[in-house]
Amino acid sequence: MKEGVKKEYEILDSILRKDTSLIHPHDIAKILQEIKEEDEEKFFYYLENLPDEILGDVLIEFPENYLKETIEKLPSKRLAQAVKELESDDATDLIQDIEVVDEKKAQKVFSELDEKEREEIEKLSSYEEDEAGSHMQTELFKAKLNEKISDAIERLRKLKKDGKLENVHQVYIVDEFDRLLFVISLEDLITYDFDKTFKDILEGKFRENRLIYAKDTDKIEDVLHKFEEYDLSALPVVDKDGKLLGRITSDDIYDLIEESATEQIYNLAGVSDEAEHEDNILKTGKNRAIWLFINLGTAILASLVIGIFEGTIQKYVALAVLMPIVASMGGNAGTQTLTVVVRQLALGEIDKKNARKALRKEIIISLINGVLFAFVMAIIAYFWFKDIKLGYVIALAMVINLLAAGFFGALIPLLLKKLNIDPAVGSSVLLTTVTDVVGFFAFLGLAKLLLLN
Repeated sequence: MKEGVKKEYEILDSILRKDTSLIHPHDIAKILQEIKEEDEEKFFYYLENLPDEILGDVLIEFPENYLKETIEKLPSKRLAQAVKELESDDATDLIQDIEVVDEKKAQKVFSELDEKEREEIEKLSSYEEDEAGSHMQTELFKAKLNEKISDAIERLRKLKKDGKLENVHQVYIVDEFDRLLFVISLEDLITYDFDKTFKDILEGKFRENRLIYAKDTDKIEDVLHKFEEYDLSALPVVDKDGKLLGRITSDDIYDLIEESATEQIYNLAGVSDEAEHEDNILKTGKNRAIWLFINLGTAILASLVIGIFEGTIQKYVALAVLMPIVASMGGNAGTQTLTVVVRQLALGEIDKKNARKALRKEIIISLINGVLFAFVMAIIAYFWFKDIKLGYVIALAMVINLLAAGFFGALIPLLLKKLNIDPAVGSSVLLTTVTDVVGFFAFLGLAKLLLLN
């Protein structure tokens, strides 16, 4: 047995002896994944014998393919115990993951939960995935306006001791109807006079109070922007009447940002995040093959354009040498524009108000680069083939293609966004088609006009 694996076994043996403080669930999940590669039977042994209080936290750290196998293997009662120990948002996610793998097992797990847990999961599951409510947790610390601060702190101490609250950053002050009035950080709370009520210390501060919150039906991308703009650790979530429903914490936001960034990168490359985590090589290959087939079609289209000018190429062989340069420069310039625009759209830096400004900026940049590299390539072509006209042809083609690359590199994701389609999906394939077709047509068309006439 390898020394590293032996040490990992020792750590897990300690955890099975209920020493749950030894290591974070994320690290346990990583160790288990490494053990699975060495010994699958041992992997499931440790998994089935993990303490109830950390099993759920370990499961939600697994990538999709590991989680799927685990859900299939673990009995319903064991999974139900894992769900019970999780915070409401994570519990809802795990139930939904179980439902995707085995709907009947998910129903059994759900039936094992108590009424309050079922109500919370049903409430969170009722929201659309892109709504703030689907990402909130109902566990939070709130206090009534007339409550004494010392009583609230004692209540918080008891909740923490009983393990009913984690990652508490603020106390949310509500009225008798549970409507959110004020948010106080814990570091401010401990500076107040404990013998006073919240109403006493907040008297006169309500006018200057600027609550930062999200409504449960707000788009999650708007919530992401609030976390970034105000550097938040948690954000309260209210309903349309201002009633406090839950909170979204920064750890969930980090996960969402990572998922969004990963999805965009994969979409730009024409692959699926879900498919790439599949152990089945055929499924992963099939997903990639679909986009490769689409790309093949666009490549054939570009070849047809070249075919139109077959006679021109035969008469002027130098065109075949220089032709790929025009298409390649256009493709790279377009990819730069596309990447910048897609990312700015994701971050909310481009919207309806400044979309034209963003488009204009990319066109100007592309035009400047087009002129610059047109000049460079004209000189290279002249000294290479001793033909000044060929220099003119490739220079003009370079300007046209880089201009098209900048224009369409910005326009394609903007149009997809307007149509409520992820700007990253298919953008690169569409852009490659444009830059290839425009590049070849401009270069060969100009060559036919200027060199052969």
